[in-house]
Amino acid sequence: MKRAVFPGSFDPITLGHVDIVERALPLFDEIIVAIGTNAAKKNMWTLEERKQQIENAFAGNSKIKVAVYEGLTADFCKKIGARFLLRGLRNPSDFTYEQTIAQANQKVNGVESVFLMSSPEHGYISSSIVRDIARNGGDYSALVP
Repeated sequence: MKRAVFPGSFDPITLGHVDIVERALPLFDEIIVAIGTNAAKKNMWTLEERKQQIENAFAGNSKIKVAVYEGLTADFCKKIGARFLLRGLRNPSDFTYEQTIAQANQKVNGVESVFLMSSPEHGYISSSIVRDIARNGGDYSALVP
C-alpha cells in the first residue's frame, strides 16, 4: 500500500491544504493528514477543533484519514508504515525550507518526500494569514473549507 503523510499544525486547514491532498489522491492508496502537536506552540484553534475541521473537509473520502502525533514526523511515518511525506510548495522559499528536511528524512529514515506545487488560485493562502485575519475580526471564510 502506498501511504503518505501530509503533516502540519493545520491551525487552521486552508483551501490550499485541501487542494494539495485532493490532487495527490491519484498518487497514493491512502493519505493521512497528520496534526503534529507541539506544547510550546500557541495555536489559535484547539487540537479537537483542528481535527474536526480536517475531518469535515474530507468527509466521505475513505482514502483520507486524520491522525495526531508527537515527535518527529519521520518517526511517525515509520510507526504507521508510511513511506512518503506529502508537502505543498507555494514559492521558492517553501522549497528551500523543505529541501533540507526532505533530504534528511530520506537519508536518516528512508522516508521520501513528494512535493506538489500549489494551484495558482491558492498560492497566496497560508494558515498564518488566516489567523491574522481571524485575530482582527475579518472574514476568512473564502480561504478555508
